[in-house]
Amino acid sequence: MESTSSRAGLRGQLSGAGVLIGCAGCVIITASSVYTALKMGSLPWPTIFTSITALVLLRAVGRTSLNEANITQVIMSAGSMVAGGLAFTIPGVWMLGLTDHVGWGEMFAVALAGTLLGLVCTALIQRHFVEESDLEYPIGTAAAETLLASRAGTSTGKKLFGSMALAGAWCVARDIVGLMPALVAQVPVPGVACGIQMSPMRWAVGFLAGRRSIIYWAVGAVLGWFGIVALGSMLGLWDIATAQGIVSSLGMGLMMGSGAGVVIKDIVLPLLGRARNQGERRTEDEGGFVSRLISRYDAGVLALMAAAAALVVCFALGLGPVVAVAVVLLAFVTAIMSAQSVGQSGIDPMEIFGLIVLLFVAAFSEATQVQLFFVAGVIAVACGLAGDVMSDFKTGQIIGTSPRSMWFGQAIGAVLGTFVAVAVMVALVTAYGPEAFGTDALFVAAQANVVATMVSGIPSVPAFVLGLVGGTVLYVAGIPSMMLGLGVYLPFYMSISTVLGAVMRWAYDRACTARGVDGDEASETGVVVASGVLGGESIVGVIIAFASVISGLSG
Repeated sequence: MESTSSRAGLRGQLSGAGVLIGCAGCVIITASSVYTALKMGSLPWPTIFTSITALVLLRAVGRTSLNEANITQVIMSAGSMVAGGLAFTIPGVWMLGLTDHVGWGEMFAVALAGTLLGLVCTALIQRHFVEESDLEYPIGTAAAETLLASRAGTSTGKKLFGSMALAGAWCVARDIVGLMPALVAQVPVPGVACGIQMSPMRWAVGFLAGRRSIIYWAVGAVLGWFGIVALGSMLGLWDIATAQGIVSSLGMGLMMGSGAGVVIKDIVLPLLGRARNQGERRTEDEGGFVSRLISRYDAGVLALMAAAAALVVCFALGLGPVVAVAVVLLAFVTAIMSAQSVGQSGIDPMEIFGLIVLLFVAAFSEATQVQLFFVAGVIAVACGLAGDVMSDFKTGQIIGTSPRSMWFGQAIGAVLGTFVAVAVMVALVTAYGPEAFGTDALFVAAQANVVATMVSGIPSVPAFVLGLVGGTVLYVAGIPSMMLGLGVYLPFYMSISTVLGAVMRWAYDRACTARGVDGDEASETGVVVASGVLGGESIVGVIIAFASVISGLSG
């Protein structure tokens, strides 16, 4: 945050039109992000999508400022990280059958505490991790480039909204009219759910993911399901149920190992190297990375926000004062980890940071299983916001947006997203029931399943330890063990459907090359269309869920 001298910039960039458009977009993006995170087992960064949308909508009302568009997209995207933090943790409670212990009040308290802590932490670390560091923040940089490139015309907006409409229509035809099944090309393999999802959203995830990541995702899926489950059970090494427990434990270990690798490679080693380079040459002007960021007034406001978060954790979630203080302090530590991870790799394993704090709290407190989920949720929301805010700060640094304006935009979007994310979570569990959440259920909620397993007990401890160590070593060695772990853990039909999206990307690139289309133009068009497809199906999915709730209440 900047000093009060920047208030003129705040008024010029944080406009009424931008706030209204941003809030409307925040409702839609947050709702669709909850659905995407639960359905897909992942949450692609919405920043590119919201950047284009903000610019197109502001142009429609005669506004052309890139900085105003940037603030608008900040408001739009902030709630998605709140959505991710909830979706990656809380459904684990339902998977364990503890449905009577979590209502909208508890979910709102988790989201609110995480939002407050995330905003406080990013205000404190912004200058150090964006202005004074050499971190690249690839997502923030890409968003800045998108804004700079998209102001040349309106064709991008037509492609975006056109693909959204087509994907929405596909979703209606499949889920309401029943013109197509959800799964086709099924092959009977013992213990393996093999088939292709008729989901443009799933294909879009594969289209947008990097080719290298998809390869490792596919390798993990084949090794896990056809190697351990199918081949292992056929050779008599174990029965199918045992093999499935080994696969899930190994996949969880690989994903957690990836998080540990992020901490070691992207945080600890760079900090040690920086400390060695700097030695003892700290000047009085440096004074750490917190003291220079905020005025006394700002410090007072942030202190009140942190205190409010602690009170919510202590009383609304019933965790007591000691745990509340620990959660606040560890939120700051994990927010730093998140900022470092996103800055270097563009990956924010928010649920892994939540698990780290969950295990710490479980070790020294008498928190119940449900309360451990609350702890993980608070930290996941805070770390999700930290990664999102830092990327947005990088975008603003490139195009000249006021950091103070962006922070206020994040605050508006995050607080609004808190209400929306909780409402959608309640709507989904009411419409489909707690049994709709799980590995083989309607909403896979992979990350929440990992949290649930860590709370209730791991099916195969040796496989988990092997995955944990292997995932850490592989990530440090430069191999995306998170993608490998996702392939091992998720049902095979989800992985192969995602790979199909990557095949579509390969065919699209080949076709564009054959037609002589410029590579950058082809790539931008593909990303825009895929982003629209992703948003279109997820938005319609949320609408269908709300319609189910309303019809159930009226009936």
